[in-house]
Amino acid sequence: MSVPRITPGSRRDVGVLTWAFAQVAGRVTGTTPPNIFLTLGRHRSLFRGWLVFAGRLMPGGTLPRRESELVILRVAHLADSAYERTQHRRLGARAGLTDVEMDRVELGPQAPGWSPRVRALLLATDELHHTRDLGDETWELLRGHLDERGLIELVMLAGHYELLATALHVLRVQPDRARR
Repeated sequence: MSVPRITPGSRRDVGVLTWAFAQVAGRVTGTTPPNIFLTLGRHRSLFRGWLVFAGRLMPGGTLPRRESELVILRVAHLADSAYERTQHRRLGARAGLTDVEMDRVELGPQAPGWSPRVRALLLATDELHHTRDLGDETWELLRGHLDERGLIELVMLAGHYELLATALHVLRVQPDRARR
């Protein structure tokens, strides 16, 4: 990846609250302060609104964290987002995913070993990525596993991480380095 088009901001650029939040987030994830927060934080009001929205999806959503992380990792693979992949492998491990599961997500919904529910989530993620829609067959498959809130959340989760992958790519946000 090339150099950032917008460099991560300083405390002065992003404000004390965002700066402090990024410092804590980096400690929690075992990385330097996340570049995503220090880059998007340069637009303070948009960042704060986005952070509330993103937090409602993950970790505050109704889908189990393991499933959310699998969906996010699948989006990261499909969108070729190094930042999302790196960050969410760390978060996925914290949510209880194994390295085998995180590697297998790149093989897709047809890879052996997925439960019917996870296979349906990954199939929907693929379909949303490729067509920006869900066919009736996929929708009915999902309805067998998710209630209305879960269906809405899945569509919003996959769409949000597609948007984020685009922003990270265009802005050339670099993956965070592990703390020493």
